[in-house]
Amino acid sequence: MPLASLDELVCSLQESNQRLSYWLDCLVPCPGTLPATTRVASPEQMSGLLSELRRVGEYLKAMPARKDRALEHELAQYRRNVERVRDVLPSIHAALLRERARLEQERARVDAAAQWARSSRQTL
Repeated sequence: MPLASLDELVCSLQESNQRLSYWLDCLVPCPGTLPATTRVASPEQMSGLLSELRRVGEYLKAMPARKDRALEHELAQYRRNVERVRDVLPSIHAALLRERARLEQERARVDAAAQWARSSRQTL
């Protein structure tokens, strides 16, 4: 994904940072209460995060040797976003494990009800 100019790179990084912030804010509405309020990540949220991280990875591969103040600012913002991703991933993992356990309990309940229904039908 070659970019024509330094200004275009800065603009692209700024847009990616905004999208990363959006996806992270969807997961963690209150930055000060990170572990307690992290929600189960939807497939769209995880896909959005991954897409932006990949997109910026391509930008970083094409990084010019000369960096101006605006580019340094956007790189610093990207670093903060990546640190937020790193901080929120354990909470996402824990939330997904809790959701998995809940779904397994629900499946066991449905299986037990189905088994009861089959055995009840046999006794009638």
